[in-house]
Amino acid sequence: MCGRRAGQYHRHRVGRRTRPAGLSLLRWRIDEKQRRLALLVAALLSLAPLGLSAEQNAQGQPAAKEPMPIADAHLHYKWNQAEVTSPQEAAAALRANKVELAVVTGTPAERALELYEEAPEIVVPIFGAYRRGGDWFGWQARDSLVDEAREALENGPYRGIGELHLIGGFAMRWNRSDVLQALLKLTAEHDVPMLIHTEFSRAEPTLSICKDNPDNRIVLAHAGAALSPAEVRRVLDACPNLWMDLSARDPWRFISFPISDDDGRLLPEWEALVLDYPSRFVIGSDAVWPVDRLDAWDRADTGWEHIGDFLDFHRRWASFLPEMIRRKVLLENAITLFRPETDNGTGH
Repeated sequence: MCGRRAGQYHRHRVGRRTRPAGLSLLRWRIDEKQRRLALLVAALLSLAPLGLSAEQNAQGQPAAKEPMPIADAHLHYKWNQAEVTSPQEAAAALRANKVELAVVTGTPAERALELYEEAPEIVVPIFGAYRRGGDWFGWQARDSLVDEAREALENGPYRGIGELHLIGGFAMRWNRSDVLQALLKLTAEHDVPMLIHTEFSRAEPTLSICKDNPDNRIVLAHAGAALSPAEVRRVLDACPNLWMDLSARDPWRFISFPISDDDGRLLPEWEALVLDYPSRFVIGSDAVWPVDRLDAWDRADTGWEHIGDFLDFHRRWASFLPEMIRRKVLLENAITLFRPETDNGTGH
């Protein structure tokens, strides 16, 4: 989940049209549905003018290929998302966006199981440590969390733990936190990944965790958020047990730390990292919205309505990569991490 630092976020709604003043919400929704239907009909008609088949466009050229399957390695399903997006709708969104594997953490934890029940062939639930909004800064003081996580891993379908926020001012260093040390030991025993979230500008806090816990598989949310490419490279060089998750590094979030240019291509230093470490990156939508008011008391989280926009961002920058590397980053690396029993050896 995205962090909360002021000034990091773009505040416009992703891909959403604004309701004109004076137009009722119901009327506007009806008009929007009619507009979208008209666009769809126009698009279908444009595929087959003068008898051309749907496999050809108006110039007689082959139609665009279907997008390749993708793995979304960073998703939330929270109580305030369930208010506006049902498990059935969330599962439908995954299928519509060609998501073959979706790593989902719930708030509270059992919310992820609701999605798992709807799409067990797609959803991989990981145990969420947070029960409600605000738990992200106080979870290390909850001693019962370790027993809850142990019960979940031993008796449920959970395949990891996270997202755990380790943000300066709120979190203890890992080796001073009994709860975090116990969770690291637990995930190592069960051989499942841990998703952690940091927002430090230097690599040292992350290095201290991954170097001192070599038996753990660690996924760093948002590639450390504030880490420069040089600092990311330091971590990848030093810790073969750590993967970089590029969720929420799109044009709408963490905008103080961009990774792509105006054309949607990764900036040269970031693209070089992916090319040099093709087995160490995964992508995700982190479908939460609006990010400037996470877990607000007066509005629901509509992030699942924007999952297509977030995933299209990743498909765009990955399109500039060699095909084998593109497939690793968009799909195979996440399968290797979260569904190793189905990995056919192509994930590395």
